[in-house]
Amino acid sequence: MKKIVSNAEEAIHDIQDGAVIMLGGFGLCGIPEKCISALAGKGVKDLTCISNNAGVDDFGLGLLLKTRQIRKMISSYVGENQEFERQLLNGELEVDLVPQGTLATRIQMAAMGIPAFYTPAGVGTEIAEGKEQREFKGKVYLMEHALHANFTIVKAWKGDAFGNLVFRKTTRNFSTSMAKAGDITIAEVEQLVLPGDLDPDQIHVPGIYVHRIFQGSDYQKRIERRTVSLEGGRK
Repeated sequence: MKKIVSNAEEAIHDIQDGAVIMLGGFGLCGIPEKCISALAGKGVKDLTCISNNAGVDDFGLGLLLKTRQIRKMISSYVGENQEFERQLLNGELEVDLVPQGTLATRIQMAAMGIPAFYTPAGVGTEIAEGKEQREFKGKVYLMEHALHANFTIVKAWKGDAFGNLVFRKTTRNFSTSMAKAGDITIAEVEQLVLPGDLDPDQIHVPGIYVHRIFQGSDYQKRIERRTVSLEGGRK
């Protein structure tokens, strides 16, 4: 099966209106920025996006929010995007805020084929509304369902023609589980190498989970909020 495609536009060619998409990365670190730009250019709308974050106003998922292509966000952190805040407060965007550990586990459960699990996170809060609750050994837990997607889009440091992926440091957060939780997984990589060039012991996602892969270029190394220590340790 040929997995290599030429570019982001070819990789996302069959993503249609109303699709549920998982997007990897942590904050702005390791986000699939080429595919996000391609989605913005394609103009698909009514998307449900599952991501740790909503990007910033001019980068990442902020680009799709700006063009009103996202109908619903399922995220754990959205604090750096003013357009997200505006749409949320005006009732223009459906939002499901999920505790970060719960979000990660819901994705992991989908990757493992487990439909639901119990967690104490959110008990006694608005998160618990409408959810099944059970008591185990005197402690109350919420039932949370696994999160699946029509498409998963991730960015890796290296990948090969078979779709094997290697991530770097923080970029592994969410992406390795997401890659296994979508019907179709698309990977953009900084380096596309030949089969056999990757150390098998260093592969984070086996190629069996990846359907399309391409090499991007000119990636940005953006920082959401820069904090600089001044002389004397003051910030």
